[in-house]
Amino acid sequence: MSGNMGANIRRERKQRGWSQARLAREVCRVAGVQGEPVGRQEVSRWETGKRTPREWLSSIAAALGVPVDVLTGPQAPAEPPLPTLADYLPAGDPLAPLSARTGRRIGMEQVDDLRQRVHGLRLADDVLAGGDLIRPALRELRSAVKLYRESSHSGEVGRELLRQIGELGQIAGWIASDAGKYSEAEQIYRLGLSAARQAEDHTLAANLAGALAYQLSNTGREVEGNQLARAALDVAGTDAPAKARALYLDRVAWAHTKAGEIQPAIRALGEAGEALSQDSKGSEAPAYLYWVDSGELQVMEARVYTELRRPLRAVPLLRDVLSRYDATHTRELALYLSWLAVALSDANEPEEAVTVAERVISLSADVASERTGERVRIVLARLEEFHDIPDVRALLDGAA
Repeated sequence: MSGNMGANIRRERKQRGWSQARLAREVCRVAGVQGEPVGRQEVSRWETGKRTPREWLSSIAAALGVPVDVLTGPQAPAEPPLPTLADYLPAGDPLAPLSARTGRRIGMEQVDDLRQRVHGLRLADDVLAGGDLIRPALRELRSAVKLYRESSHSGEVGRELLRQIGELGQIAGWIASDAGKYSEAEQIYRLGLSAARQAEDHTLAANLAGALAYQLSNTGREVEGNQLARAALDVAGTDAPAKARALYLDRVAWAHTKAGEIQPAIRALGEAGEALSQDSKGSEAPAYLYWVDSGELQVMEARVYTELRRPLRAVPLLRDVLSRYDATHTRELALYLSWLAVALSDANEPEEAVTVAERVISLSADVASERTGERVRIVLARLEEFHDIPDVRALLDGAA
């Protein structure tokens, strides 16, 4: 039993991308204890079966957002693994051209075709989740790398190919992260970053670095995320397009928020708004920033205020965004609603939070996204403090 329990705890922890230290902190937080009596070494003992967490079991389950019997039952059979980057790319430096190129000579026509497929993958990500898209995303990345390595082309065409590999690295990394494959996502982001640097595209390099910083901030590596978000902004430079600077400042704001740095976070939000205000119809921005607008900045502002537990600021912002949000973007709709549910809980409006939480759970049910799954767990954990309220109790019991 203890062996199964340890394996189950380890499985649930890894599915969330948490370190053992992160799980220890979450268990202490849920249990409401001071001084962190549970540490990383204790979690390691549980997972290896050296110690059975009898008195901590309910707190572990609550921290992970699962019923106790998920941890105490037989070890679940492993699901077929999602593909990894190594399954698709050659060993060593995948961007190193072959010494004897056997492929045909290509030109901008092939680059334009690749550009359209990359953009199509981005549009697909608007309506599909990471678990659905990771295979086609990695196939596209493999094809692009193969084209660059094996074909002959001019220097200009080579730079454009590298740029598209960088863009593919960003969207494929985002898709892998959404599927909960955080280690794979980091490798993909770094591959894309290498391509962007070789192409000397500083704006794209900053986009990749910022995307990786966002993942680090959300998976217990807040210090690294903060440092990388600031570095991404510096890489972009003051001459970057207005939309790009606005996005990278938004990521800086979130990194400061996750690191608990309130004033720098709010200051970065203001700077992001100022940057976007400089965007105009005549100004040029990379196509991959098509989704960056005032609404997205408003969402980030609301998320920052929710994370800082300032619901009176967060709730009106979220209601405004959600009143005009595209309902076909199911994953994002579920994510934004989850922030509203948390903010309503913090505003001491549990009945209204339950109504929103029910919609979050319904929307998330058929979405192959680890992000939505994590947000559902967070919403349910936040509602636990209102367990005595009938509507809340019914929701929690139903979710369990």
